[in-house]
Amino acid sequence: MLDKVIVGSEEWCSFPALGIPTIKARVDSGAKTSALHATNITPFEKDGENWVRFDINPIQNNLKAVIHCEALLVDKRVVKSSSGYREQRYVIKTTLEIGGTLWEIEVTLTNRDSMGFRMLLGREAMSGRILVDPEQKYLLGQPTSEKLKEYYYSELPSTKGLRIGLLASNPELYSNKRIIEAGEMRGHEMHFLNLKYCYMKLDADTPEIHYRGGRVLNDFDAVIPRIRPSMTYYGCALTRQFEALKVFALNNSAAISQSRDKLFSLQLLLNNGVDIPTTGFANSPLDTNDLIKMVGGSPLIVKLLEGTQGKGVVLAETKKAAESVINAFKSLNANILVQEFIKEANGKDLRLFVVDGKVVAAMQREALPGEFRANIHLGGTASVVKVTPEEKRIAIKAAKAMNLKVAGVDIIRSSKGPLLLEVNSSPGLEGIEGATHKDIAGEMIKAIEKNFKWK
Repeated sequence: MLDKVIVGSEEWCSFPALGIPTIKARVDSGAKTSALHATNITPFEKDGENWVRFDINPIQNNLKAVIHCEALLVDKRVVKSSSGYREQRYVIKTTLEIGGTLWEIEVTLTNRDSMGFRMLLGREAMSGRILVDPEQKYLLGQPTSEKLKEYYYSELPSTKGLRIGLLASNPELYSNKRIIEAGEMRGHEMHFLNLKYCYMKLDADTPEIHYRGGRVLNDFDAVIPRIRPSMTYYGCALTRQFEALKVFALNNSAAISQSRDKLFSLQLLLNNGVDIPTTGFANSPLDTNDLIKMVGGSPLIVKLLEGTQGKGVVLAETKKAAESVINAFKSLNANILVQEFIKEANGKDLRLFVVDGKVVAAMQREALPGEFRANIHLGGTASVVKVTPEEKRIAIKAAKAMNLKVAGVDIIRSSKGPLLLEVNSSPGLEGIEGATHKDIAGEMIKAIEKNFKWK
């Protein structure tokens, strides 16, 4: 019988075949499969076999240490993550070394930036070989900081990068962490700037932006505004102030504020020849019947103009339900859009991510059973999808019409062809990076570099 290795809930291990000398793992018997953090995952063929190459930053929050890996591909599998996302992952087989013992395990490759550990050791890899003492940690020892330095910090390139500020509200948000990391990885000086801590001095000769504690923020090369809807007015005012200081904004203030006005956005898109579902607009209409008729009757969608992430969006399946919903919004004196319901879309829509005039990634979002809104925040699932040239053309055209360098363009497939639903100026990265394994945060940084002709 094999002597089992006793481990704690966290341990250091290594992957000799991948050239990873040491990496911290979360030992989790609740997880079936093991997962390794990987970015820039690219399948390729070698000697008639399928392989995959990928990059790994083995140390949490250190993006300068990168290991380029290659491994034989053994499978592609749909895995449900702890946060509920279903994503298709590449599976490799490689040798794990832990506590001086080596054996082969299967590992799925995924972006684990939002997790606390670069490696998750699941029960399939442990079976018959490991006993877990969940109260302990690092029973097999830890590398010293000198050892880590020797492994990972010895040959770090020193480059003079750009000074980039991320203008947002929550530093813990996956998208914000990824953008900061992507910028640092490309050699730039990244700063998280909390919108609420910024204030402005309006002055003809010396305009300024100050940060909590009196720090002056005038010396940035670029800012990336990621403004939540509730902060649109103040966030756009701040972005405008940065623009007045000749700081490059990845999305400018005018483009963001017009993208937040759903009605104006739709009018702008129609004027630029982009098709949308038939839509009616009213301020608490008196003539509810005609408004319903105008969009082809029930079922129909009723949207509050101020809604976001699927909030304030209601499906009215019958004329009576439509009247009730419209009358309810009427009592709030709210601005509402009514829109034809595209039944054949079957609770699915497409999110195309446009950066600097190019579609850099696309996913299909599918609503939960019984739900018609496919938003990831509402439990929708994301999967990779092949988009048509026409869908790409619409997304690029929509981003251009809205003057957005970065846009999440939502498209629905209907019997009369692709229709545009919405253009988002601060699209989230977690769902789409998880589904496509694309480094979208890196593409955003590249768009800033291109503006400065930075090499």
